[in-house]
Amino acid sequence: MNYLLACLLGLLSFNASANASANASAQAPREPVPALPAAIRRALPAGYAVLDAARGDLNRDALPDWLVVLHKPDEQKTSDVVDHPTKRPLLLFVGGAGGIYTLAARADNAVYCVDCGGMMGDPFTGLTIKNGYFTVEHYGGSAHRWTRYVTFRYDPAARTWLLHRDGSERFHALDPEHGTTTATTTKDFGRVPLAKFDIYKE
Repeated sequence: MNYLLACLLGLLSFNASANASANASAQAPREPVPALPAAIRRALPAGYAVLDAARGDLNRDALPDWLVVLHKPDEQKTSDVVDHPTKRPLLLFVGGAGGIYTLAARADNAVYCVDCGGMMGDPFTGLTIKNGYFTVEHYGGSAHRWTRYVTFRYDPAARTWLLHRDGSERFHALDPEHGTTTATTTKDFGRVPLAKFDIYKE
C-alpha cells in the first residue's frame, strides 16, 4: 500500500512539474509599449487604446516608421472568438522629414482577438520590423500549442505592403521538439495587400 501511494505521489509530482515547465516556457511578458510621437498619438482613432507599437524602417527610406496595434479597452467583455471577435486594428505610419508621420495603411484583420488564444489567453505576442519587412507574432493553445507568424514586405512599385509569408508551428506542451511546421508564401497565395489580409480565414 505504501509503495502504491508513493508511486501515485511521484506521478502527481511529475505531472505538476511538467505542467509548470510548460507554463514557464509559454508566453514571456511583452516589453513595455514605447512612447509614440505626438503626431501619431493625435492621429489615433477615438475609442481605442494602444496595445503595442514598434519602430523601424518599413519602406526602406532610412527614416523611422511605426507599427501600432490598437484594442478596445473593454474587449475582454465584448469579444467572442466564435461569432464576433473584437477586432484589433494594425496601423502603419511612415515617417517624413521634420518628424511628420502619415498613416500609410490600416489592417483590421492582421491581429488575433483577445480570446483567440484558447487556454493560453491573449495570443498576440509582439511585432518585429526589419528592412522593409514586418511580422505579427502569435502564440496560443492549451496542451496542444501553436504559433503563427505572419510577415509582410514593402513593395516599392505598388507603394504598399504585401503578404510575404504565413508560418505556423503546432506541438504538444510536453514535447515541443516534435511539432509540425507549415508555411505558405507568395507562390501559394499570390499578391495579398495588407489591408485585404484576413487572419481569421483559413
